This record gives sequence, structure tokens and C-alpha cells, in this order.
Amino acid sequence: MIMKKLLFTLVAIATLTTLSITNAKAQDYKNAIGGRFGSYNGVTFKTGLSKGAMLELIGNFRSNKNFSWVQLTGLYEVYKPIGGAPGLKWYYGAGASVGSVKNKFIDESDVYLGVNGVLGLDYKFNGAPINLSLDWIPTLRLTPDTDFYSGDIGLGVRFTF
Repeated sequence: MIMKKLLFTLVAIATLTTLSITNAKAQDYKNAIGGRFGSYNGVTFKTGLSKGAMLELIGNFRSNKNFSWVQLTGLYEVYKPIGGAPGLKWYYGAGASVGSVKNKFIDESDVYLGVNGVLGLDYKFNGAPINLSLDWIPTLRLTPDTDFYSGDIGLGVRFTF
């Protein structure tokens, strides 16, 4: 059952990514790829969906001798301009995450699903292919146990194209 949910989520994210290849821009760039640095470091990719909206995919990972963790998050983000600040926009949105954690010390692993929110600031440098964002992503974990994580604050640094 968990593998079916995981497969369904991955197919849904891949479908949204494929459908997102349009000419519309929410920000002053069409696509951006780079790193996200916070409690959980990872890679991030943003692409324009429609006027005023983007899809962001975030892959996080962490590992040491007793623990390994991987998570994929997909977020639908709505962008709004900030008057008097060219290139700076604020955004909000929601999405979902799927992940896997393995505790090597006690030989136990779990697959989990969560619902995410996002609130942030996004800045595109004029004349340079660089984008910065600062955001907050709280999570309601649905499986294997239901709990609320107050969120990760992260800094995104991306190359735009």
C-alpha cells in the first residue's frame, strides 16, 4: 500500500513537471536550478506554470553511519509583486512530500507522506542569471504517524534560464 502511494505521488509530480513547460512566467525567469540551504540541505528546481505561479521541486538528503534520509517535495507557488522593489516578489503555496528514512542502528525504516505549506521571498538579480529565495516550509506528516513539523527556513540560491 505504501509503495502504491509512493509510486502515485512520483507519477503525479512527474506529470505536473511535464505539463509545466509553458511560456508563462511568475517571476522574471522561466526556470531555475540550484541549492536550498537550511535545516535540511538539498537541490531545488523551479519552473513557470502559468501567469503568477511556479512549481518548485526540492530534493533533500542526509546520511551518517546510523541514519539515512531522503525526501522529495513538490510545491505549487503563487507569486505577488512587492511595490517599489523591482525583481522582489513574495509567494505562498502548498504541496506534498514523500520520503524515506532508515535507522541503521536498530535496522528500521519507514516511508512517509506529508502535506506542506510555503511562504517566502524571491529575488531575481537584474542582468544576471541568479535568483535568491528565503522561505518557510511547515509540514503536516500523514504517515507513518501523524504529526506537525513547524517547518524549515531555507535559503535558495539558483541559476536561472
